[in-house]
Amino acid sequence: MNSMAMVGVQAAVLGVLGYLGGGLPAALMLIAIRLLAKLVTMGDPDRQPGLRNGALFGIVAVLMIYSGMSQGWNVALGIFNMGLISAIMALGVNMQWGYAGLFNVGIMGFVALGGLGAVLVGMPPVPDAWAAGGVRMLAALALGAGTIAAAVVLWKRMHAGKARGLAVFAVLVVGFVLYRLLFDGAVDAIESVNPALEGYLGGLGLPILIGWPVGGLLAAGAAWMIGKTALGLRSDYLAIATLGIAEIVIAVMKNEDWLARGVKNVIGLPRPVPYEVDLQQSADFVERMQGMGADPVVASSVVVKLCYAALFGVVLLILLWLTQTALKSPWGRMMRAIRDNEVAAEAMGKDVTRRHLQIFILGSAVCGLAGAMMTTLDGQLTPGTYQPLRFTFLIWVMVIVGGSGNNLGAILGGFLIWFLWVQVEPLGVWAMDVATSQMDEGSQMRATLTEAASYMRLLTMGVILLVVLRFSPRGLIPER
Repeated sequence: MNSMAMVGVQAAVLGVLGYLGGGLPAALMLIAIRLLAKLVTMGDPDRQPGLRNGALFGIVAVLMIYSGMSQGWNVALGIFNMGLISAIMALGVNMQWGYAGLFNVGIMGFVALGGLGAVLVGMPPVPDAWAAGGVRMLAALALGAGTIAAAVVLWKRMHAGKARGLAVFAVLVVGFVLYRLLFDGAVDAIESVNPALEGYLGGLGLPILIGWPVGGLLAAGAAWMIGKTALGLRSDYLAIATLGIAEIVIAVMKNEDWLARGVKNVIGLPRPVPYEVDLQQSADFVERMQGMGADPVVASSVVVKLCYAALFGVVLLILLWLTQTALKSPWGRMMRAIRDNEVAAEAMGKDVTRRHLQIFILGSAVCGLAGAMMTTLDGQLTPGTYQPLRFTFLIWVMVIVGGSGNNLGAILGGFLIWFLWVQVEPLGVWAMDVATSQMDEGSQMRATLTEAASYMRLLTMGVILLVVLRFSPRGLIPER
């Protein structure tokens, strides 16, 4: 019996055991895990790549179906939607690392800026806050930007010497003092306007979909400022710089209440899709769902999630087409040549620093776009939830497991790792309950094992990363 036939027999046996123990969903889960394990450990991933890639995406689809059958389609669609957003984030990181070899550990900051962009565009303005300090705030920000611009112009136009240093220093000091006088008064006035519910300027009141590209532009602008100063650093120093700047972005968002309410959070963002309550109050919708034998309340939530899935899916497909086209173009070949040998590329006349800045901005813009989409899906901006473990480490795991340098691999990693991130903890609790079912209720060992189930998520991510790096070091779908 050949290898694949043996794997098929093993999967069938596991499926029967799963069906006896937990029904069809458990059977599908065990079969999918066994097939995935075989595909991960295949010796030659380059043989029949189309079939292998299709099988990998098929297994992810089976896992999603398993979730829908065992936990409800609301849960499955919620995982699927966040999988789409995670795939877009992974695409952005794959552009930076897979195309150019840039080690960006500040993904969290760009995702947060994308969410801020959605708030600044989609939320309605607060008239009282604008009347109290809006004009002063705009004047302060304009003065701050003007001060920096004036200092740069002086530095470039004056001859080197003490006079240039003194002039630039004087401009910065005077500008900073005037800026703080305007800024502090504006902040106090804005944050004193109904702080329990508002206390910030609000947004532009435009359709929330416009906030998605604006979030990408905010992240791109921050990436330009970071890249102009940090891309000349060595890769390890670049990682430290991006991580520190991401923390600064989060700290600003947490403390500047006038901007987006800080840790008091902005809630009630407008939606690009219908509200569940509106669907439930629609006689046509209720009648149609009842005619299909579905609960209108549950069906309304499913319909909303399907609408989000359609929007996110369109964005993902457009980005995939753009990134694939770019990768196969002369520009993409140039980027990979720079990644593989910077010295040789520079000797051929390529401006390595400029190209690095270009790809750094593009990848960060994609992450910002994904951050705006996620904030729209959540309906709120909560700066306190932006943690490196979730928005940096996990995205890197998606790229590495899926296959850096391959856009399809990044998408696969986004779906697979997000599914496991969500589902492993409840599965760990179930496994511990089964393992300790024969122990006494007061057993210390049972209590320890039950408490340890909450760490299954982190353990699983580490194990998956090690297994993939050992048996498929270029990822599940390697670069070709």
